[in-house]
Amino acid sequence: MDLSIEGSFHSRCLWRYFLAATVLIAVWSIGRGQGPLEPAVKHNEPAQSPQQNPSNQKPPAKSELNSSAQQPAPSINRLTRDEAVRLALAQASAFQTAQYAELIAAEDVRQARVAFLPRITVPSTFIYNSPTLGPVAAGTPRADRFSFINANAVSEYQVLAGASGEIDVAGRQRAALRRSVALLEAARAGTEIARRTLIQGVDDAYYGLALATAKRRASDLSLAATEEFARITELMFNAGEVAEVDLIRARLQVASRRDEVEQARVAESVAAGGLRVLVGYDFAAPIDVLDLATALPDAAGIDRFAAAAISTRPEFAQLDAELRAAEQEAKAARAERLPQVSYSINGGFDSESLRPDPLRDHTGVLATVSVTIPIFDWGASRSREQQARLRAKSFESERNLAFRNFTQQFYAARAQALAAASRYQFLSQSVGNAERNLQASIARYRSGEAPIIEVTDAQSTLAAQRAALYQALFDYQQARARLLQVTGQ
Repeated sequence: MDLSIEGSFHSRCLWRYFLAATVLIAVWSIGRGQGPLEPAVKHNEPAQSPQQNPSNQKPPAKSELNSSAQQPAPSINRLTRDEAVRLALAQASAFQTAQYAELIAAEDVRQARVAFLPRITVPSTFIYNSPTLGPVAAGTPRADRFSFINANAVSEYQVLAGASGEIDVAGRQRAALRRSVALLEAARAGTEIARRTLIQGVDDAYYGLALATAKRRASDLSLAATEEFARITELMFNAGEVAEVDLIRARLQVASRRDEVEQARVAESVAAGGLRVLVGYDFAAPIDVLDLATALPDAAGIDRFAAAAISTRPEFAQLDAELRAAEQEAKAARAERLPQVSYSINGGFDSESLRPDPLRDHTGVLATVSVTIPIFDWGASRSREQQARLRAKSFESERNLAFRNFTQQFYAARAQALAAASRYQFLSQSVGNAERNLQASIARYRSGEAPIIEVTDAQSTLAAQRAALYQALFDYQQARARLLQVTGQ
């Protein structure tokens, strides 16, 4: 009875030692790995609200990413630019692909954190070793009459609860975690880049449709005016006031304007189809955007854009994060040449029988600590380290090149926006002058003071001035959208 109590007490002490050692190793590993979990905050980056910087928000759930069903198009209400952007962000696009990449990078960080924790396993094994066929000494227990020498008994039962892992003395796991965190930051910046690229595409398609619609309406006005003039010319010809050649020229002018109308309608249809793809409208659904003539340029607003804002672009954040990831990759490769320490703690029984007495005798705790010292790997780890360092240098070069390109894009977009605003100012006056010129030419023609060619030239001039005016409005909106993107807004 005393032996039973003593054995039970011994087993409980072993289990307590096993659990205490496991908890201490887990706590120490977590403490070693918590340092690089949170990236450092850059003080030179402006603070932004969650609405302004969606990259600071939590990655969307997978159910939200899959909700890309087509939105019903309004039949009466006009589609605004903000509504078009909202619909486009909900559709399947490169932006959603970038969101999935961000979710994948977040899982990599999770896996790198878990690598610090011990792996808990419960291996259970039953081994049967056939009895020996040779002679055995009299009185030998049956459990010792087994065939294979490496076995312990005829029947062997193993049930162990184990904890194993690696003690990161070389810093390889910490470098891997920092690398995963940096890649997650790069993925978040990539998501923001994809979002802004998609918005830029929506702006181009939206204002492109507005331009095509404005040109089609201008062509309709030119056609209506030309048809009215042709009708007047035909009446004057029937009255014998003008020659037949004037009637022919008027009819040719109508044919030319009808051709312009058909081309404008096709261009409007193609532009509408491009916008429908982005916002998810059905191709048979009507779509209407703002009147381009109401989106007037503001030259003073362009002066508020500064070249210093270029450094806030997410492309630089992405390149910086990829640079940090390459540096950590080099550290992880260098850590491969340092000693690696691993441990294994197992508690349970390894017995030839499941009866209480043999189980009590063969129950215990087994702890193993292994130290692996790398000697020679034919230069593989050095090659990986050099490869990571070269990758870091390429990111530095790419960053310098990107800064020069973005600076050039800023000044080009700014010059285009200011030029478009200036063009609008004098073109708006030119359209009024062209309308008065056409009215005067028609009056002079009807009174016999001017030939018909003066009227046709005035009609062509008015159509050209209207097209140039709408093109200036479109160029301004497009250049302004480029400025917003190039300055990281």
